Amino acid sequence: MAVGDYLLAGLVAMLTGLDRVALIQIMISRPLVAAPLTGWVLGNPLVGMEVGMLLELLWLGRLPVGAAIPPDDTQVAVGATVLALSVGHLLDLHGMPMVILSVLIAIPLGKFGQVFDRLARHTNDRLALSGHDALMAGNTTGLERYHLFGLASFALASLATAVIIVLIGSFVLYSVAPLLIGAVRETGLSLQYSLILVGAASLLGTINVNRSASLFCAAFTGTMLVLWMR
Repeated sequence: MAVGDYLLAGLVAMLTGLDRVALIQIMISRPLVAAPLTGWVLGNPLVGMEVGMLLELLWLGRLPVGAAIPPDDTQVAVGATVLALSVGHLLDLHGMPMVILSVLIAIPLGKFGQVFDRLARHTNDRLALSGHDALMAGNTTGLERYHLFGLASFALASLATAVIIVLIGSFVLYSVAPLLIGAVRETGLSLQYSLILVGAASLLGTINVNRSASLFCAAFTGTMLVLWMR
């Protein structure tokens, strides 16, 4: 990957990061959108789609609402896509096994997003006080400037998270991918389905429905019956 590719990925990281809580919120921050968008600007949207499908269910029930700050799923999606393409190119390893390794390495690094998100929110708390003082003084230009600084703090937090994921992830992935890629290939679809089932279980735990376990079992049994009847 060229330097320009990393710059484009950084731009996607900031735009999708702003969409999480700070600006517009048109859902491009969801992994199912952010990852293919990253893959598209890097010339391989299919890899991004594979990353997004593996990640979406894991965070579907954990939204950055109010004071809740979950790990940054958006930058995990962006970072995992960059890792799969960049390190995969260096090692000449491609396909779903490389995508799975990239996702598994990027997921724990999403915790850095919580750290940078908190820093951005603390910074914006101070900016809000400064903006209030500017408003009381009739300085509307200063108020607009503080507002833009607030957006910039979230954009920089997203960029920092993506950079950390790519830097640390590249080192780890470059070291372990040649050792683990064979095992990942052997597990094949089983590992893919395992990630999907973990995501489904995680989502089920957030459903505020009485007897959700019974509902899940009934749906699972019904699906198996339909497949058997075919």
